[in-house]
Amino acid sequence: MVYRICKQFEVESGHLLSKHAERCRFPHGHSRRVEVVVEANALDEHDMVVDFKALKLAVGEFIDRYDHAMCIHVDHPLYADMVRCYGEEGRIIAYQQQDPTTEVMAREMFDYIAAQLEGGRVLRGESGNEYRLPAGLKLRRVRLWETSSSWAEVEAD
Repeated sequence: MVYRICKQFEVESGHLLSKHAERCRFPHGHSRRVEVVVEANALDEHDMVVDFKALKLAVGEFIDRYDHAMCIHVDHPLYADMVRCYGEEGRIIAYQQQDPTTEVMAREMFDYIAAQLEGGRVLRGESGNEYRLPAGLKLRRVRLWETSSSWAEVEAD
């Protein structure tokens, strides 16, 4: 038997697509929803796949870096201007190899989150309580919504 849970996060982020022939080549923003689906073959000692709080602690800060950020390819002519204007810490997320399409962003999130879900890892909440990521926890998929009708998804093999 496989148990699955989903934790959703919401961010407002911008990007521009240098290879796009029409309007998406201009800077624009999206109200994005990130769905993180994890699974396990058994429930943990608390009768859960994983505590939702533990999942938020494991990946929330990484996903939050996209909130009010601009995602841009480093070779785009506007990249240097954005860094100069807003500074390195100005929530500019640089993409080295590809445009920051929703598919590319979903893959980046999937890769990061999968690495964070190492079983046995202990996380601490703001009150000092411990949350353990159970052994056998696996990232199933990341679905990144670009609009209310469009999303990209990366799923484990």
